[in-house]
Amino acid sequence: MRWYVGVTIGFTIFALAATVGTGGEPVLGLDLQGGISVVLAPVGDFKPGSLDVARNIIADRVNGLGVAEPEISTQGDNIVVDLPGVKDRDKARRLVGRTAELRFRPVLADLPAEGAVASTTTTTGVTTTGAPGAAAPATTAPTTTTTLSADAATVKAAVASCDPGQVLALLTSGTDVPTTDLAEDKRKACVVLPMLEGSSRLYLGPTKFTGKGVDDAKSRFAQGEGYTVDMSLTDAGQQAFNELAGESFPKPPPQNQVAIVLDGVIQSNPAFRDSSYPDNNVQISGGSGGFTPEDASDLATVISYGALPVQLEELTVQNVSPTLGSDQLAAGIAAGVIGLLLVALYMLVYYRLLGAVVIAGLIVSAALIYALISFLGDEIGLTLTLAGVTGLIVSVGITVDSYVVYFERLKDEIRTGRTVRASVDRGFTRSFRTIVAADLVSLIGALALYVLAIGSVRGFAFFLGVSTILDLVIAYFFMHPLVSLMARRPHLVRMRGVGIAAGLDAPGVTA
Repeated sequence: MRWYVGVTIGFTIFALAATVGTGGEPVLGLDLQGGISVVLAPVGDFKPGSLDVARNIIADRVNGLGVAEPEISTQGDNIVVDLPGVKDRDKARRLVGRTAELRFRPVLADLPAEGAVASTTTTTGVTTTGAPGAAAPATTAPTTTTTLSADAATVKAAVASCDPGQVLALLTSGTDVPTTDLAEDKRKACVVLPMLEGSSRLYLGPTKFTGKGVDDAKSRFAQGEGYTVDMSLTDAGQQAFNELAGESFPKPPPQNQVAIVLDGVIQSNPAFRDSSYPDNNVQISGGSGGFTPEDASDLATVISYGALPVQLEELTVQNVSPTLGSDQLAAGIAAGVIGLLLVALYMLVYYRLLGAVVIAGLIVSAALIYALISFLGDEIGLTLTLAGVTGLIVSVGITVDSYVVYFERLKDEIRTGRTVRASVDRGFTRSFRTIVAADLVSLIGALALYVLAIGSVRGFAFFLGVSTILDLVIAYFFMHPLVSLMARRPHLVRMRGVGIAAGLDAPGVTA
């Protein structure tokens, strides 16, 4: 019994000290620290899986805002974006609501990474072949470069080919090294955009056609080629694709390439191997290195869902000020503290010394919950919302109920003529079945809410369920062992007015 109590207290102290020592604390949700919540709804027909893709794209955008622990989720056919602690709310709202569009742009020049020194460019070969039955295959450009550089003459010619009012100054005086920052992805402008992987950039021409010209795209394994992406074009898409191929094919690399751009990032840059493609299908392969299954699947998903982008409109926008958030947090904490104090006072008055066991158990539970929430917040982004605080407060009643069930069972055992020490183990064995049954009902309810509900209700269910599980652990490894140790001390049992015997309403019982 001493081991149970000692290990429980020791582990609690260690977990709390580790949390405080590392600066850990619960991650507060939108309603407790302020922020913005936007509900987006799709307009018109859309592919079922496109909502998940849109959610991932929005998540990438939000991460660029530096928002701590944003929550982007799909609820039914809606996408809900919660951005706690966001500072520039107007910018966040514009960024979240902007519809992604797949764009096909001609490549005008290779550019080095920001701050790189110009040197000779070396590329790796990657090929694309036409789909089965297609008259001509195509070639994809490399996704990486072994050295980062730019041909100054090519860059100057590329700049000269664009509307001067649409491009940034790419060259610094006295050098031929492009130094511009990434440009905004404007559809009809020449822009500088980054590759999906690595730090290389490409200088791109205006958009020639969008994802509306793509019918579908799928990844598959082709014998002798490895994993490929089959892209199916619409009639209008094929016409635009052939026009771009006719313009790009005769040119030297990298101007014979087409950049596939989604949300301002170059997903791939295939190179044409012919000036015309009579077939509506184009098969993209990874060349000698080949695509990995994941790369092929990701590119197919981008092309497929970018082809029919989800048009989103704002249904609701909720702004929670930091002041309101802090007020709600303070109110929740105050409600919890007042509730705990009232419960503690009642337990002390009714159960006397045993009431101290209840208080000690609540302190242990609170410390472990704090450490657990802080840990999960850091590891998986778990956020504590006002609904979660409510779940924790409700769980106090469940925890206290376990003590009441045990103490009342002790009374029944003592009334049969047994001593306190003899009643402790027997009473716990029988009462623990009741405690497990009661907690199991709470767990089932919490699980049902978590699975079936949406939004803040799931937070309530999660924290209620965690607290209920912790109640069972504390009851077995702390409550019963501590009462058992106290029952072995006659002076604690017989202490006048406040001892265990007085708390169990059996003043004449022996230890």
